[in-house]
Amino acid sequence: MNENIIHTLILGGLFLVLFGFAEFLYHKLKVNAELTRKTVHLGTGLLTLLFPLWLDNHWFVLALCSSFLLILLLSLKFNLLPSINGVNRKTRGSVLFPMIVYGCFLVYNHYGSLVYFYVPILILAICDPIAALVGKKFQIGKYKILGHTKTLIGSAGFCVSAFVVTAIGMSLLTQIPLSQNLGYSFVIAISTTIAEALSQKGYDNFTIPVTAISLLILFLN
Repeated sequence: MNENIIHTLILGGLFLVLFGFAEFLYHKLKVNAELTRKTVHLGTGLLTLLFPLWLDNHWFVLALCSSFLLILLLSLKFNLLPSINGVNRKTRGSVLFPMIVYGCFLVYNHYGSLVYFYVPILILAICDPIAALVGKKFQIGKYKILGHTKTLIGSAGFCVSAFVVTAIGMSLLTQIPLSQNLGYSFVIAISTTIAEALSQKGYDNFTIPVTAISLLILFLN
């Protein structure tokens, strides 16, 4: 119990440091909010990878996720944390993120395998920013879906990185044969790419990991 408390406090401090760093980049170095937001997105995703290693009780994860959900909701209400919220579009992604992290932890806790936590979180943390950054930089193959503009190059970047992340994750965290691994990884990569393309206003922070974790449950059980 004492270790859980200590680790919860350390993780909470690390998240606050990450938020502070993003604010420094935004205010002092004038880094665009889209980039600082993606920095926080990636950083929080990577920090949450410590949850299964440092916390053996889901209540501590709930406490952390609830605390940061409250901070993010207050920041939206009072126009704080522009490094996260100062983007020129309506998005609920930052609010959905702590919810989905807790949900993934519960699934991991139930099945007892890290693959159910690490693969969905890593796809969200790594592949989503890759799609956004690649799509904005190259803007090749623009297409509209549900009134929202995406790029083929961005979707391709997401798909390839999701395949790599999933294949490596399942290789390290499961005992399935390589052929099955590659097949499952391909389906998960395609499905999460479609989920990302269809989602708007930050709801990909929900649809991407839910798609990944649902397929993992289907394939591995």
